[in-house]
Amino acid sequence: MTGRSSFLIVANRLPVDRRIEPDGTASWRRSPGGLVTAIAPVMQRRHGAWAGWHGAPDEKLEPFEQGGMSLIPIPLSDREVELYYEGFSNATLWPLYHDVVAPPVYHRRMWEAYRTVNERFATAAAEAAEEGAVVWVQDYQLQLVPAMLRRLRPDLRIGFFLHIPFPPTELFWRLPWRKDLVEGLLGADLVGFQLPGGASNFRRLCRRLLGLPYKGNEIFLDDRVVTTQAFPISVDFAQLDSIVREPHIMARAKEIRVELGDPEHVLLGVDRLDYTKGIGQRLEAFGELLKDGRLRPNEAVFVQIATPSRERVEEYRRLRDDIELQVGRINGEHAQLGYQPVQYFHQSYDHEELAALYLAADVMVVTPLRDGMNLVAKEYVSCHHDLHGALVLSEFAGAADELRQAYLVNPYDVEDVKRQMLAAMRATPHELARRMRTMRRRVATYDVDRWASEFLNALETPASQTSTRRSASWRSG
Repeated sequence: MTGRSSFLIVANRLPVDRRIEPDGTASWRRSPGGLVTAIAPVMQRRHGAWAGWHGAPDEKLEPFEQGGMSLIPIPLSDREVELYYEGFSNATLWPLYHDVVAPPVYHRRMWEAYRTVNERFATAAAEAAEEGAVVWVQDYQLQLVPAMLRRLRPDLRIGFFLHIPFPPTELFWRLPWRKDLVEGLLGADLVGFQLPGGASNFRRLCRRLLGLPYKGNEIFLDDRVVTTQAFPISVDFAQLDSIVREPHIMARAKEIRVELGDPEHVLLGVDRLDYTKGIGQRLEAFGELLKDGRLRPNEAVFVQIATPSRERVEEYRRLRDDIELQVGRINGEHAQLGYQPVQYFHQSYDHEELAALYLAADVMVVTPLRDGMNLVAKEYVSCHHDLHGALVLSEFAGAADELRQAYLVNPYDVEDVKRQMLAAMRATPHELARRMRTMRRRVATYDVDRWASEFLNALETPASQTSTRRSASWRSG
């Protein structure tokens, strides 16, 4: 990569994964996931750059080009991965922002590592951005970067998007470094959230913690206006809809059902292995339906994919053990020769196999205890052009605000989950088609390209003179 960029993404990870070929040589391929899918085309059109960690600790790499993208690797030591990423980001912020589903850990060494790494990202961005560039900072791992970057480069247009929920003031108030994080976010010109509730929580927090006035979506600082707004992220509907129409994907979906014993109902869960995802709750509900006799033997199979996640963190190792014990117990009690009610896979799948699984599933069960959005729900809807299939969706997923025709559940209420799972399995084809048609229309209209475009349009529209005058009158009042 040569020169500076007029458009820069700053994220914890680069949008590529390194793969070791059979001959021992290394190559890079684009990472799966919604963020990369959303932003990579924008970067290619704008000849932008992406700064982030490349995934290997204690290794420094020079900037390189891959897939039409200029990539800037930012090094992390093994100790920083432990303290900044596994520590403050995922043992402190992740549980705090997810309604304290697990108790957060507050440790000064973790905080110091988080601040140090954020400084490194901000410095790299300042060096890579050309005069007046647009810089888009991503997610909870880098909440200090906007203010740090603004101090280094006040000429930049800085946006920040939080992909996870932003908690209410009562929870955020527990954080010893609450003021630092809020001031870090206020370095941005635009702070984006998944839902209006997150933006509202942030504005109220700014008023209570820093005494900053706000009106509508705007927070008024002494010298500028910070806009806060909801931008619900989505998926590439057209791509997913196209994939599942391919003959080999449709054939694979039929094969999957045969491999499962061709049950009347295939239920599917696809999640990172994380305590916020409600995997245990949905398995408990399914197990009780079998135990109660409300599901006949051989009538339904539950396929649960739990993608490996944060394997070095003790909390996640315990969760894996708990889920595997639960799966073993259900299968031990209800399996018959040739029939295993729960099929559990602790592994990753490529996007084509996932698309075939979505197409094969009669019921998608998405029951997070708290989730910023949950793109799996939208992916499933995108894959059902046949208008078959039902979505059982937690009320506490951001996607529930848009997909109101799903079978909405309170995942903390096992009886409610059982009722809605049964309702989804017993629904008539007409009822399924009516719900699916409406959900597909929503996802098709508000796809990932629209998400990125609306955020960048809002970011690149400077605060109006009207807003500046209103800011002055608001402060004087």
